[in-house]
Amino acid sequence: MKAGNAGKYIYAFIVLFLLWIILTSTLFWEEIFAGIILSAIVAAIGFSSMTEKGMGNLSPKRVFFMIGYIPIFFIDVIKANLDVAYRVLHPAMPINPGIVEIHTSLKSDIAKLGLANSITLTPGTLTMDIDGERMFIHWINVKTGDIKEASDIIAGKFEKFMKVIFE
Repeated sequence: MKAGNAGKYIYAFIVLFLLWIILTSTLFWEEIFAGIILSAIVAAIGFSSMTEKGMGNLSPKRVFFMIGYIPIFFIDVIKANLDVAYRVLHPAMPINPGIVEIHTSLKSDIAKLGLANSITLTPGTLTMDIDGERMFIHWINVKTGDIKEASDIIAGKFEKFMKVIFE
């Protein structure tokens, strides 16, 4: 295994193993052992397609932004859930649905994917298409048709994090 490939393998293994720990939600030695074995196998099979930078992806700045992104994302999800619940339970159901175009300054496909998933996982919005720097979002309550304003409202917080984490 080449030195560059070793870094890619280790990075893939670490990410897969952390995902295993998060998804199993247990620290029993049997689960940890199974996670190590499965993460090693999956990383060996797919490490070359999982990353281009290898261990360079785990810079302290990126890790800090990954950790910082989690509470920001969950707070937005909770606020959006409450907003959608209000709209569903309100007798007049005050919605103004529509498709808006937003622009992103993100360049890499993985960063755009992260942004699109963050938007879609937030209730009330759904990423429908990505075309270069343009994204088309179905929005349950369109507040503006202006591309700049809509971009700031829908993707503003998320995009700042995606730029540091993925680019």
